[in-house]
Amino acid sequence: MTAQSAAPAQPRRRGSWLSQERVVLLVTLLLAVVFAIGLPGFATLGNLVAMARSVSILGILAIAMSIVVIGRGLDLSLIATMSVSSALSLQLMQQGWATPAALAIALAFAAAIGVANGFIIAFVEVPALFATLATGFMIFGLGRVLLLKGVITYLPLSATGFAWIGQGRILGVPAIVAAFLVTALVVHLLLSRTSFGRFVYAHGDNAEAARLTGISVRKLTMLEYAAASVIGFLAGLMMAAATASMNTQIINSTLIFDVILVVVLGGVSLVGGRGSIFSVLVGTALIGTLLNGMTILNLNNNLQDIVKGVVLLAAIILDNRLHPRDEETARQGD
Repeated sequence: MTAQSAAPAQPRRRGSWLSQERVVLLVTLLLAVVFAIGLPGFATLGNLVAMARSVSILGILAIAMSIVVIGRGLDLSLIATMSVSSALSLQLMQQGWATPAALAIALAFAAAIGVANGFIIAFVEVPALFATLATGFMIFGLGRVLLLKGVITYLPLSATGFAWIGQGRILGVPAIVAAFLVTALVVHLLLSRTSFGRFVYAHGDNAEAARLTGISVRKLTMLEYAAASVIGFLAGLMMAAATASMNTQIINSTLIFDVILVVVLGGVSLVGGRGSIFSVLVGTALIGTLLNGMTILNLNNNLQDIVKGVVLLAAIILDNRLHPRDEETARQGD
């Protein structure tokens, strides 16, 4: 890769101050005020802390997804990678492996999945949607048949230090929330202050132009998906530490759609090259507030899915209106 780039390091914004991120932030604040007035118990400190804990893992996964979406990609295998790699680390601990060694092996496994995804997309030229959908099923099957001994893998009782990262506190702040905030800060700096970040935005904005300026787009694609898988593995570790187990059946849940909902709702455009970690933060805040309110209202899962579906559709329509596809932006490049 060279230092030249065809696109700015930061996403392009319209002249109006009313960006999608600001709209979502205003809606979140309004919704929080309405819930605080109308729902008993919503505005209590205990509920707010519980809400922050519950959306932190979703937020970390959304950060991982945002990297590939900014690069005009999509990773539907993210939940499978998260669950199988973190379950593998727990199983290695059960078998007597030292915690650092177990985590290192599982981390390498997750990174390898990301590299494989990027290779299939960049070199074999399979569309990201189909490539990652297929690898997600393959990873889940591989974990069930060859790597793991059961659907649920439990954290051994001896790994008390590992459990702290999901259950402990740092200066009164739950460690899982702190991990989300630190991940957000690190990835923000990665995307806004490094050549890698500039290349990712250039890739998403116009892959052909990025290639012509000397960026190795194919290798960059592999790095983007590897980074997403590694961050997804971190989310899996936090989930496993918080619950002392990992249920690989989570791949059959709606979690991947919740992740996409957060990313698109916050303002990370599906056409690529636009969005930021702030987009992910405001999207996470809105979805967390909405889910918490629906839980207090005791809405069943079917009604919650309807609400999330409507919100996702509205976010996609808004994204399409703000960032319409044209002949130039539709070009994928080499």
